[in-house]
Amino acid sequence: MVARLLRHATMALVAVLVLAATHSASARAAPPNAVFNSTDAMLRWINAYRTRPDPNGLPAIVRALSQLQAFKDPETSGAYIGFIAGVLGANPSRAEALISRMISIDPTDHWVLVRAIAYSGLPNWKDLLATFVNRMPTRRVMIDQYLDGKLPTLDQIAYPKPNPGMFERIKYVLKLDSDDKKKVALVASPEVIDVLWGYYLATGSYAPIGKIVKLLPLSNDHDNVDNLTTGSAAKFTLASNAVRDMHLLGMLKKAVKTQPKDVVVVLNDVIETAETVDTARMRKESLAAIEELKQKGPDAKRELTGWGQVGEGALSMGCIVAAATGQIELGLPCVIGGAAYSAGMQYISKQ
Repeated sequence: MVARLLRHATMALVAVLVLAATHSASARAAPPNAVFNSTDAMLRWINAYRTRPDPNGLPAIVRALSQLQAFKDPETSGAYIGFIAGVLGANPSRAEALISRMISIDPTDHWVLVRAIAYSGLPNWKDLLATFVNRMPTRRVMIDQYLDGKLPTLDQIAYPKPNPGMFERIKYVLKLDSDDKKKVALVASPEVIDVLWGYYLATGSYAPIGKIVKLLPLSNDHDNVDNLTTGSAAKFTLASNAVRDMHLLGMLKKAVKTQPKDVVVVLNDVIETAETVDTARMRKESLAAIEELKQKGPDAKRELTGWGQVGEGALSMGCIVAAATGQIELGLPCVIGGAAYSAGMQYISKQ
């Protein structure tokens, strides 16, 4: 069942997100300003970009991707959005000119440019959106929401706490954390990991990798399928890419010295897996953990039978019974999406 779900999403970005070749080989295969007449040529160019930056080639890539309808499904477009955002963010003096050359894509795809600008990290990203709003009229509502702070940027990722204590679980089940819901935040998900990998492919910088590393403790969350899936995505894609990317592996080894304990445990496993090329073990463990959680339910739900000991002074028995019988939403969506994790889990799902 899990394997079927993991195979469900489109695998269009496998060559990008699970690096298929070394930097030098990719660079030789895709010279700057190449003619992008195939998806393979485009993916090779994107793969090699961080070793041979060519921002002037970005508009041609984006136009070609639009013509191939690569932006049709938002759930599989994250890596492309991150890549565009990364190139813009690394080239502040050229950003406006690059956007001008990309804006001729199909208007239905303008949402990609809007989001990439918002995710770029440029200090003037709002000014850029305001500059181009009249040339992207179909996305005016989206632009206005970014300008008004109603949509989150890549710097507003919400990092959920894995395996919360009893008090946090009670608050979550009884919806007592309403203040947190008022904050505009980007929900941590495999789709967000897509974006971060795309940003890394554009820059080769630690910033997006650091955000993925912060998600690693979620791979030990036994209460929430979404968290477990996101954490497993972070863990597996880091290990898989570090097998072939020595620059990435070096950054992970350096990062482990400054991480909190809950991150260090998982990050050490990622590093060891990459160095021993033992991704088969990791895929089996990730798949087994997700399957167990889906079949047995969360630890929190299994512990709900003991919540009556909290006493009527803290909770009414009605709430306890409702939670124990599943009448209160326990936050266990089973939809597994995202191009990066789907691409990575292509390998996890193989028998």
